[in-house]
Amino acid sequence: MMWIKQAFLALIGLAGGSAVAAGVFSFIISLGVVPRIIGKSRTAADIVFYENAVILGGIGGNILSLFSPQIPLGIIMVIAFGLSAGVFTGCLAVALAEVLNAFPIMFRRFGIKEGLSWVLFFMALGKALGALYFYGNHMHKM
Repeated sequence: MMWIKQAFLALIGLAGGSAVAAGVFSFIISLGVVPRIIGKSRTAADIVFYENAVILGGIGGNILSLFSPQIPLGIIMVIAFGLSAGVFTGCLAVALAEVLNAFPIMFRRFGIKEGLSWVLFFMALGKALGALYFYGNHMHKM
């Protein structure tokens, strides 16, 4: 009788996880992050690779967050993962801001008409330096 309860809970967990994953992936796709990266890198011929990378990344992320396996890959892989995650998060944030038209509204309110690329560059630089400061000074306390 106990196995029925466990099977039911597993089914509910699988259904809930699938719904959340579908929502996250549809959010990423609706923002146009992947098509924009493909367009900027001029690698439209490798669309199957991008699709597989997104799917495998989602599956891998779920496995890592669910089971928390210890993967001894060294500091180089930690740096590569951090860089990749940062690039993805930055792309996602910029895509969301563009969808919401946050930058044009902000620039119009502040009266900025020239040097928009420099403003965006220094916003990104500030974000990167803030993250480096946080991880350099506060990660050992966690």
